Amino acid sequence: MIGRPKLVLASGSPRRLGLLNQAGIEPDSLKPTEVDEIPKRGELPRALATRLARAKADSALEGVRLDEELRGAYVVAADTVVAVGRRILPKAETLDEAAQCLRLLSGRNHRVYTGVCLVTPKESFRQRLVETRVRFKRLAKEDLEAYLASGEWRGKAGGYAVQGLAGAFVVKIVGSYTNVVGLPLYETLALLSGEGYPVQFGWLNAPV
Repeated sequence: MIGRPKLVLASGSPRRLGLLNQAGIEPDSLKPTEVDEIPKRGELPRALATRLARAKADSALEGVRLDEELRGAYVVAADTVVAVGRRILPKAETLDEAAQCLRLLSGRNHRVYTGVCLVTPKESFRQRLVETRVRFKRLAKEDLEAYLASGEWRGKAGGYAVQGLAGAFVVKIVGSYTNVVGLPLYETLALLSGEGYPVQFGWLNAPV
């Protein structure tokens, strides 16, 4: 688009793209990254989210450098981690994993951490870590069985999607809702704006 610098989202997540679109920002390119997301031994949830966001930014930047049309673009990368205490929950890929996550979350508080990493056109890095506390209701057997049958949990950190059916499980959120979805909008736009990206550029043509 003429009139603003290029922006790359280092993710294939439709949720992160949808959140940026909600804020009136349309990335010029999506560059999903292949990063090993297995925690290191003894790694805490906060450290994992921060490390993986930076690793995704580094990986996407390599691709941007090789693309003449995108060279010098802003790059936004993020990683979301769900944890109960120090225990990091997986991105559920199997029914058993999802069931274990949901049983652990049932009736208790957990925390959602998202690391956001911005690469500027001059290739400097800016990072933020956002933490949100979430409380789930106690899940009845019927809740658990129906949610598992929905398949919505697949590939989601902690085995649930707060913007979907699992929103009905949430008793309380303390902090950023968009963080729980996967990209804290306030902090992401503050990073972009602070580094000179015109975050309001698309607002004039945004659908009402």
